[in-house]
Amino acid sequence: MESNGAGRASRPAGTRERILDASGELFRRRGYAATGVKAILAASGAPYGSLYHFFPGGKEELGVAAIDAGGAVYRELVESYFGSGADLVDATRRFFEDAAAVVRDHGYADACPIATVALETAGSSEPMREAAARAFESWLRILERRLVDAGVEPAVARAVALELFCAIEGAFLHSRTTRTTEAIEAVGRAATARVRAVLGSLG
Repeated sequence: MESNGAGRASRPAGTRERILDASGELFRRRGYAATGVKAILAASGAPYGSLYHFFPGGKEELGVAAIDAGGAVYRELVESYFGSGADLVDATRRFFEDAAAVVRDHGYADACPIATVALETAGSSEPMREAAARAFESWLRILERRLVDAGVEPAVARAVALELFCAIEGAFLHSRTTRTTEAIEAVGRAATARVRAVLGSLG
């Protein structure tokens, strides 16, 4: 399980893409406010002034673009587990198990590409709040769709999708602060049991 765009096609990255990749990583690890334009340009290897060429609205416009990009990458990741025809119980189990492995292997950095920025900016930047909401909703809709396809009532599918989303995001926060994957493993077992029970109730 990766959430940093490692699954993209192997090709030389253009300047705009390098700026997006660098800003997304820095925002995720350091936070939005603590990441300056100079640090982004240095990390991306982009020439001075190029950020404002591609993002004339400055850092906030870049922040929105970084959230959109991170949301798209993670949406592809969710789709890779919960694709059409997937065994939803097994997919849920594997998703949480792999999330625990990624967090552990990456030194307990936040595995969600936009959570850090979303928490920091939701009350101060409406464009960034809206971008985060779009991203989160796109992930939820994948889970909802698969559950509905399996015969689950839409309202129940929505509730279960929200439960899984909140479980993984909360577990990521716990893991970052405690340097353990205990929470991810625990909520993974609970989420798997929840999906199994919902599908089992269909008779």
